[in-house]
Amino acid sequence: MDFNDTPAEAEYRAQVRAWIEANASEYLSPPEKPWGLDEFVARSKAWQAKKHDAGYAGLTWPKEVGGQGLSPMHQIIFNQEESRTFVPTGLYSIGLGMCIPTVFTHGSPEIAKRYVPKALRGEEVWCQLFSEPVAGSDLAAIRTRAVKDGDEWVINGQKVWTSFAHRSDYGIIVTRTDPEAPKHKGLTMFIVDMHAPGVEVRPIRQMSGSSDFNEVFFTDVRVKDSHRLGDVGNGWKVSLTTLMHERLAVGGKPRHAPGYRTLIDLAKGIETDSGPAMERADVRQRIADTYIADEGIKLTQMRALSALSKGAIPGPEQSISKVVVAKTMQDMAAFALDLAEAGGLVVEKGSDLERLQGSYLGSAGLRIAGGTDEILRNIIAERVLGLPGDLRPDKDTPFNQIKPL
Repeated sequence: MDFNDTPAEAEYRAQVRAWIEANASEYLSPPEKPWGLDEFVARSKAWQAKKHDAGYAGLTWPKEVGGQGLSPMHQIIFNQEESRTFVPTGLYSIGLGMCIPTVFTHGSPEIAKRYVPKALRGEEVWCQLFSEPVAGSDLAAIRTRAVKDGDEWVINGQKVWTSFAHRSDYGIIVTRTDPEAPKHKGLTMFIVDMHAPGVEVRPIRQMSGSSDFNEVFFTDVRVKDSHRLGDVGNGWKVSLTTLMHERLAVGGKPRHAPGYRTLIDLAKGIETDSGPAMERADVRQRIADTYIADEGIKLTQMRALSALSKGAIPGPEQSISKVVVAKTMQDMAAFALDLAEAGGLVVEKGSDLERLQGSYLGSAGLRIAGGTDEILRNIIAERVLGLPGDLRPDKDTPFNQIKPL
């Protein structure tokens, strides 16, 4: 593909860059001190509202649901320019990146009219309620039940690893509505009010010190049938809409994540028994390996962008990219912290070592989000290399006849 902008794209990029420079001046460099959760949420909502008012929210969404109806390249250009800054966007990556597209694709026009505009303005935060203690990589093994009661459904069960559930107003939840059907066919998805009676959110304390993930318990939670997304029993198909958007969202390298240049700067400042670290062959080899991986990730992402620019859906390159991104981040950060020895444990706020430490701790979660490494390797093996598929003996077995592991 031609990596250069067309004249129209260059004009749009200049327009976006000028707007961001004028409206995000306080975010052109990292914050002097980390934001607390309350400040992060407040800043995120303010920035989303500002984008909405300027016409930069929902760029590719249909105009009838409040979007701008523009091409994927408009969104790509905006994302690239926004990523030059340190504006807070993570609060909405799941809601606007995964949940709301599912809502306006599979919900009724009345439901879309109620929820999409408020989410687009940043007034309401959404989460994705999929994984369970015994159903992560095998999402179709979920056990959270929804039972019909008149024009309502009663939900009981548990979800886990739900990002920002403790700050969300609504969520999309996949449930089992027919335990006698095979596991992929007895599912139904709903919109659930996270403040409804019977919803209990428990933040999970992570080894990094943060609590972004949550356990969520549902006890006799009532949801109106009008808040069902898609047909009863068709929840797997609806879930694939969400998962497709999720894989696009997590397939690339996180914003401002350390790379090979960070390793170079670090190695230049470390003295070892055999001399400067930067002059050691093993250190230079690891930096070269990281550079090759970074370039491969970048070019693989370009393939996805090329497909989007032509109106096509990116293929399995997103799975390839995500496997390499997460492992590269983890391996690079582990090597850097080992190289720094004790300095890798006690780090200065705002330093490269602090970023590397955060990258090391966070990359473990990245290797799970959007599909584990093992699941993605299966996708690559089957859909790219054409290898035989895994044996799936329970695929057509009624769910209530499957023996738990």
